[in-house]
Amino acid sequence: MADYLAPWKFRFRGKTARILAIVNSFLDEPNKGLAAVQLARSSGLSIHDTAKLLDTVPELFVKLPRRTDGITRYRLASSVAARGREDIQALVQSHARRESWIFYALVLMAVLLLLLAALAIAPSFF
Repeated sequence: MADYLAPWKFRFRGKTARILAIVNSFLDEPNKGLAAVQLARSSGLSIHDTAKLLDTVPELFVKLPRRTDGITRYRLASSVAARGREDIQALVQSHARRESWIFYALVLMAVLLLLLAALAIAPSFF
């Protein structure tokens, strides 16, 4: 429901554990294109969540061209695959932290807007 209310979507905030589970699945089988079903099995996530994360985080995951069997496969982006596990975790955490700061800034702006409206209406009651 919250996805429909906001014109933006937080791609990392609240999803770091799931993203890192998919990354670890790729790191366990390097140099191999994996389908969403394979990643879902190895990471322990649902197929829907796995496919959604693979499509919404292009900084980490690259969609490979379809082969003749019609199955879409994914790989880690080359800039991510060259890093170690700790570096990838730090990268995902930094993206999540940045999105959290944006979220908190938006909440603060909404609270300040309500406060400003209350201060503008308050003099008419006295």
